[in-house]
Amino acid sequence: MSGTETRRSSRGVGESAPRPDGTLKVTGEFAYSSDLYLADMIWGVTLRSPHPSAWIRSIDIGPALAMPGVFAVLTHEDVPGEKFYGLERRDQPVLAVDQVRYQGEPVALVAADHPERARRAARAVVVDYEVREAVTDPRRAAFDPDCPAVHGSGNVLRHQPVRVGLGPAALEAPVVVTGEYEVGMQDQAFLGPESGLAVPAEDGGVDLFVATQWLHVDRDQIAPCLGLPAEKVRLTLAGVGGAFGAREDLSMQVHACMLALRTGRPVKIVYGREESFFGHVHRHPARMRYEHGATRDGRLVYVRAEILLDGGAYCSTSPAVVGNAASLGVGPYVVPNVRVDAYGVYTNNPPCGAMRGFGAVQACFAYESQMDRLAAACGLDPVEIRVRNAVSQGSRLANGQVIDSPAPLADMLRELAAMPLPPEASGGLLDMPGGVSQATRGEGVRRGVGYGVGIKNICFSEGFDDYSTARVRVELLGGEPHVLVHTAAAEVGQGLVTVQEQIARTELGIERVTVAAADTAVGSAGSSSASRQSYVTGGAVRAACEAVRERLDALRAAGATLAEALERSGPVEETRVYRHRPTFPMDPVTGQGDSHTQLALCVHRAVVDVDTELGLVKVVELAAVQDVGRILNPVALEGQIHGGSAQGLGLALMEEVVVSDGRVRNPSFTDYLIPTVLDMPPMKVSILENPDPHAPYGLRGAGEPPTLSSTPAVAAAVRAATGLELPRVPIRPHDIALSG
Repeated sequence: MSGTETRRSSRGVGESAPRPDGTLKVTGEFAYSSDLYLADMIWGVTLRSPHPSAWIRSIDIGPALAMPGVFAVLTHEDVPGEKFYGLERRDQPVLAVDQVRYQGEPVALVAADHPERARRAARAVVVDYEVREAVTDPRRAAFDPDCPAVHGSGNVLRHQPVRVGLGPAALEAPVVVTGEYEVGMQDQAFLGPESGLAVPAEDGGVDLFVATQWLHVDRDQIAPCLGLPAEKVRLTLAGVGGAFGAREDLSMQVHACMLALRTGRPVKIVYGREESFFGHVHRHPARMRYEHGATRDGRLVYVRAEILLDGGAYCSTSPAVVGNAASLGVGPYVVPNVRVDAYGVYTNNPPCGAMRGFGAVQACFAYESQMDRLAAACGLDPVEIRVRNAVSQGSRLANGQVIDSPAPLADMLRELAAMPLPPEASGGLLDMPGGVSQATRGEGVRRGVGYGVGIKNICFSEGFDDYSTARVRVELLGGEPHVLVHTAAAEVGQGLVTVQEQIARTELGIERVTVAAADTAVGSAGSSSASRQSYVTGGAVRAACEAVRERLDALRAAGATLAEALERSGPVEETRVYRHRPTFPMDPVTGQGDSHTQLALCVHRAVVDVDTELGLVKVVELAAVQDVGRILNPVALEGQIHGGSAQGLGLALMEEVVVSDGRVRNPSFTDYLIPTVLDMPPMKVSILENPDPHAPYGLRGAGEPPTLSSTPAVAAAVRAATGLELPRVPIRPHDIALSG
C-alpha cells in the first residue's frame, strides 16, 4: 500500500465509531478519579474561609493535631516551595497567607485515616479572622478610584479596547437602539467532583492521578510549589466526570501532593458537592451596555459597547476571556465602525475563569438581544436583519481579521428559518409549562419564537504557542499489527479518545488501535478547552501516523506483508508536534490583530410556551444549523451540539450561582438548577461541511458554538411570547410573572 493511497476503515474518520469507554460509563463500571483507591491511603480535607474578605490574625492547629487518626495539619508555613500559583498570573496562594479574598479560600489542610475524621479535625482548626469590607460590585471595582484594591496591582485585570472606523460622522445613524444587559454567574456543573490521589515516590517526587484538563500546566504550577523539579512531579489522567473549563485551574492538586510528601502515605482528596462550588472557577458574570446604529433598511453603521466581566478574587484566565469578549463583541456581522471597551476586574466574589464559550457567551447574549431590538426598530424580521449584516468569507471581524475560510452565515440563517415549526401543544401532561407539576392547564400560555447567532474562536488565540504532541507506535501483538497512540490530551467526555483511534485507523489502515492513558511521560497536548483538541491533537496524531506510515511503506517495498515487515524490523515509533498557524496579540489601543486561528458559526431557533401568569417556561423545540468544516464522528458531533445547546438553555432559564455580599447562597444541586431530560426539548440539527483548508481534515471545532447561540435564542423566544424586555439571564419566573 503506497503512502498516498486512501486507507479505509469501518471505524475511521467520518464514521460513528463507538466510544471505548461508552459501555463502561453506561453500566456504571467506569472508574472516575473519585474511585481511586490504594490499600494504605489516607484522606485529605481542606479548611476554607467562611468570609469573602478578611485578615488572618492567627491559626491554631493544635486541637486538630491532637485528635486520634490525624497524620498532618498544614498551613501556608508548610508550603515547601513557592506559595503562589496561577494560569496567567501567579497571584493565587496555595494556602491563604495573611488574608482571604473570597468565601471558600483554602486556609489549612488535614490528613487523617478516615474522611470523616479528617473533616472533624479540619473543623477543630481555630482561625482568628479580622473581617473587612468586601469589594463585590464590579463596576465600582473598575471605575471608582476610592474602591479598595483586592490586589496591590489594582482591580482592573485587563482593559481591551477595539476601535474601527470612527470618523466624524461614524456614530450617527437614523436608527439607534440601546440596551443594558446582564449575565449571571453560571457553574460548569460537572457531575464528577474534584478528586485525585497523590502517591509519594521513592525518588522524593510524587505521582498524581487526577481529573484535569491540562496535565502539563498542572505539573508546571505544582512543581514549584512543592520545591521539586518538574520531572519529579508525574501526572496521569484519571477518569474525568465532566469539565467544561472548570478543571483548567488547580483545585486539590497541590494540596494532595503536599500531604502525601509530608506523611509519606498516598493521600486521596474528594470534594463534596458543596465544596466543589467553592473549589473551582465559574463563568464570569457580565454587565454590558450596547448601542447599535443602522440605516433605515437595517444595515449596521456602528456599534458601541462596554463589556464588564467580574473575574472574582484571582486572575485565572480572565485576561484571555476579556480578549475574546472584545474581539467577538459585535458578533458575526459587518460593522464599519466599532467602539468596544472590555474590562475584567478583581472583586471579592468567587473566582471566575474558563467555561464553555469563554467570554463569547456573554457578549453574544447582548449583541443578539440588540439585533432583535434593531429588527423591531427597522420593521424587519429578526432573521432578515441578521442576513443583511451577516459576515461571509472575506469579511473583516471587529479585530480587523479577515475571515479566510467559508462562513456561510446568511445561508445558515435561511435554512434555519425554513425548518417547519413544531405543532401547537396537544394539552398533554408534559406539554404545558410546569410539566409534571401540573401547575397550569393552558390558561395564560403563549408561544414565542426566537433566533440566536454565535461566533466562537477555536484553539488558543493572541499569540499563544498552541501545540500538541503525539507518539504513535506500530507493533505486532499476538501476530497482528497493533497501533498504540500516546498523547497527554485529556479525555473529558468529549470523545477525544475515539477521534484519536479513528485517525490512526484512517492513516495507517490498521483496525486494532489503543489509546494509552494520558500522562506527562509524553510531550504536552495543551488543554482540553477552546474546542481545540480535535484540531491540534488530531493534527499531531495524524502527523505521527504519516511518519510511521512512511517507514512502514519502506519496509514493505519488497512485497512483504505488514506483519512480516514488523516481525523483521520490530516496533516502528514516531513522535510529532503539531502547531496551528500563528496568531497575534490584539493591539492594546485599537484591538486590531489576527488574534484567532479559526472561527466557528452556529445559529439557533427556539420555540417556547410561556405561562405568563406563573412565569413558567417550556422550551418546545430547539433547531440548530452549524458548520463544522468536516465531520469526524457524526454521533459524537451531534452529542456535542445537543450538550452545548443544553448548557445555553440552562443559562437562559435556570442556571445561576447566586452571590450576595460575596457569599454563595446556593452551593448545591438542590438550589443550583440545571436542565434535566424533562427540560431539554426535541432538537432539529443540520450539520454543514465547508472544509477549512488550514485545519486537519478541514475540521472546525464544534463543542462551544452551540452554547453561544442557544441562550439568546431562548431569551428572544420568551420575549416574543411575553412582550417583556428581559435584559438579564437567567430569566426567572418572577421576571415574567411580576412584570406581565
